[in-house]
Amino acid sequence: MEELTENCLETEISCPLDVLDVYAIRDDFPILRKRVRGKPLVYLDNAATTQKPQAVIDALSAYYQSQNANIHRGVHYLSELATQCYEDAREKVRCFLNARSAHEIIFTRGATEAINLVASSFGRWKLRENDEVLISAMEHHSNIVPWQLACEQAGARLRVLPMNDDGELLLDGLEELLTERCKLVAVVHVSNSLGTVNPIKEIVRQAHAHDIPVLVDGAQAVPHSAVDVQELGCDFYAFSGHKLFGPTGIGVLYGKESYLDAMPPYQGGGDMIKSVTFEKTTYNSLPHKFEAGTPNIAGAIGLGAAIDYVMGVGYDKIAVHEASLLQYATEALC
Repeated sequence: MEELTENCLETEISCPLDVLDVYAIRDDFPILRKRVRGKPLVYLDNAATTQKPQAVIDALSAYYQSQNANIHRGVHYLSELATQCYEDAREKVRCFLNARSAHEIIFTRGATEAINLVASSFGRWKLRENDEVLISAMEHHSNIVPWQLACEQAGARLRVLPMNDDGELLLDGLEELLTERCKLVAVVHVSNSLGTVNPIKEIVRQAHAHDIPVLVDGAQAVPHSAVDVQELGCDFYAFSGHKLFGPTGIGVLYGKESYLDAMPPYQGGGDMIKSVTFEKTTYNSLPHKFEAGTPNIAGAIGLGAAIDYVMGVGYDKIAVHEASLLQYATEALC
């Protein structure tokens, strides 16, 4: 297996200890050399999707040039290599989120599919007529519509935690919404439109006091700060790779193993099964139970490279740089 390990591309990047080298970072992104109407490209739409560093592009290219095969089912060299690289990427995500086990990391097409997975699977398992799901007033559509669908199917009710004029959730009213009918709280970590950073640990604490699980939409959080799911205490956490400098079409669902074990599969197909007869199917163990069909292997490997890249830059330096940009913008607007 040593030879296989050597062929899985590792990405290393380092920055000065005290400051972010913006010009060096820009050089890592080939698209930023592009000129638009005779001027260098300035790209500010990172909340929608990020551009890709050369390290991620190289990882995708290396996969298709030297590792391409289907995973988990082949006994030949390339299949074993691709499987190892795919599972290495899962382990990188586990470390990135500080999940307890790689069994708690499910690869999806993005945060949207991750939330839909929970809404469908958890909903079929737990939601019944007159039950409730609680979301907040600042949710992205991807954390509203899946719960509307789940509630419609079960005859349940969707309730909304309001916010004030400053774009902050009215947590004083949270307790009264955490009734015995509430089966799950789904809340955004960082708002895509307001930039509000919600107090997830406090929301989780209050929900768990009533034995209510919490799903967190972390799509806008992971590009800006380190996330520790064990410290947050949340039961589910979703994010997209393309907002973290990774490829499109790849995302992650973290779920506590106890919940994922109990939830029914989201989709049926290859790799999520252990055995199939015309009478009965037995399902694979975690995390494969929720990864039906051939997954986005290249996307997962590219996401692993993106995580390497961000961790190499360092969230501490990213935070300092973002704070300086905020101060500059605030002063310029005043």
